[in-house]
Amino acid sequence: MLSLINDEKCFSTTAGAQKFAESCAVDVVYEDCYEPQPIVGRSAVLDYLRAKILTRVGGSESSDKDAGFRVDKISDGSKACGFAWTWTSNNLEGLRGTTFVELNDSNQIQYVREIPEPLYKPGDLILDVLKTVTADATPKPPPEYTPRTPTKANEIAKYLFNDVQGSSPDEAMRFFSPDIIYRDFNYEEVLRGKAEVRKFIEDFSFPGITFATQRFDDGEKSTCFTWEVVLEGAPEGSAIKGISFYEVDESGLVTYVRDVPESGLKPPPLGKLGRQFRPAVGVFQPVSIGSRDAL
Repeated sequence: MLSLINDEKCFSTTAGAQKFAESCAVDVVYEDCYEPQPIVGRSAVLDYLRAKILTRVGGSESSDKDAGFRVDKISDGSKACGFAWTWTSNNLEGLRGTTFVELNDSNQIQYVREIPEPLYKPGDLILDVLKTVTADATPKPPPEYTPRTPTKANEIAKYLFNDVQGSSPDEAMRFFSPDIIYRDFNYEEVLRGKAEVRKFIEDFSFPGITFATQRFDDGEKSTCFTWEVVLEGAPEGSAIKGISFYEVDESGLVTYVRDVPESGLKPPPLGKLGRQFRPAVGVFQPVSIGSRDAL
């Protein structure tokens, strides 16, 4: 995947987009959560990538406008992987996001989920909204789990979300490094250290909310996985999709997390305006490359 991005430039040139499409299964599903509907089929994915690239570079394949795509982190899965990315242009960087990619048995790309960061970050307001929706939820006893100590990144993520979620904050915190950096794109600032991460986990643990995992990669040092937020009392089909990226150190402690949720409106109004105003970087106010304190 890294070769497709960095060598073939599949997300920044139309020739690279062709290479990406050639690596896809005929029935590939590309779920760009900026768009109202998934893109289905190899030819449709090619058309979609070409159109997005041409929009970023100014509408012409011969344009000299720089519209780069930087991989910030990538998991080491072989059957599936995920990567955190940033749009760049000359000495500026802008829109960030995460993409999950899964291969079929023939090593063709069969599924993609891509979610860009929301330009409006609601902060704790999102907690108020979620708690309002689940106000009538019936409290349930904490789920039982069998304590384990997985050391591979994908197994740690599965254990935390599929076994421990909603049960024991103490057990969850056992897997986070004292130096953990946690980026949740509902918030402007990153969380640093176990105390801030613990509060975040406890804040999002209340009756009626479940982070239901969907697809995991097989990464060992870092992992990417997809999920949806299921809210008791919410209308059917209103689950919020998301992607998480986890990175662990040699001792099996999580050192970095990036969570990105989809927007409820597609395309998100501010995100659409940002891409129209500054197509190459996708945000209203890009920053100098390397100036952000955390990815």
